[in-house]
Amino acid sequence: MSTSAEKYSKRGVRTSYVSTVIGISLVLFVISIIIGGSFALKSIQKQAKESLQADIFFKPDFSDADIKQIEQELRTLPYFKEVKYVDSEQAINEIKGLDQNPSDILEILNGEIAIPTNISFHPKEEYADLEGMKKIKEELLSKYADEIDEVHYNEESVSDVNLGFKRFVFLFAFIAILLVVVAIAMINNTIRLALYSQRFLIKTMQLVGATSRYIKKPFLTKSIIQGLISAILGLALFMLLVYIADNVMEVIEIALSLKMLLVLFAIIFTVGVLISYISTWFALNKYLRMKVNDLY
Repeated sequence: MSTSAEKYSKRGVRTSYVSTVIGISLVLFVISIIIGGSFALKSIQKQAKESLQADIFFKPDFSDADIKQIEQELRTLPYFKEVKYVDSEQAINEIKGLDQNPSDILEILNGEIAIPTNISFHPKEEYADLEGMKKIKEELLSKYADEIDEVHYNEESVSDVNLGFKRFVFLFAFIAILLVVVAIAMINNTIRLALYSQRFLIKTMQLVGATSRYIKKPFLTKSIIQGLISAILGLALFMLLVYIADNVMEVIEIALSLKMLLVLFAIIFTVGVLISYISTWFALNKYLRMKVNDLY
């Protein structure tokens, strides 16, 4: 009879352990999506900001050779992601390649070269806002006062890109924080329930003279292992999701660099181990303080 009860108890402990690992893995999977989503959002924001374009127009008597010389000088400045020389013919071809019908513009040109040779540039992310673009414009007009006639960019587009992402980031951060709090609470609850089934074992060990440190050691060691296994499973589910989204669903392109993935892995492993360890610690302290009558 005692052997049967012992087998049943061991089976219950194993089931509790597996269910705890699965529960923590799913929660870490959700946290991975949140962190990975924030990295992907940052990458998309950077691409959008660096896709903004400005054009530098020169004085009429300035030669194309001199403009090319300035183009080379601009490439050495820290403000620009890309600098491109655009001659008159190329500018007209770009107008012809627009989705909108350029016939009105071409009729105005009447075959004449009405679009001057210019230099277009895309700013780096840190300068892709109204303040940064204004700084670039002032710097260029000051440095090339005799050569540059105008630095033109669409202020509305610059403002929209920055404001739109700020709103989205705030919304995403609010939802992410809410989900992380719920996730941590779920992990804590899962571990407490798992230890609840072993409360009599904990109290028995204490009653026969075992110290708190001796009782806690195997449970805390197991909590670290649980955290590591759960992190591996959670990250495996996340990488599977990324693979499906990136390769099967061709509409979605997820840009996560190796550095981002390594940071994500480090965070998930740390969170998994810490939450599992801390939740186990507090749950053990609770059962160690409880009286025998309170266990029922």
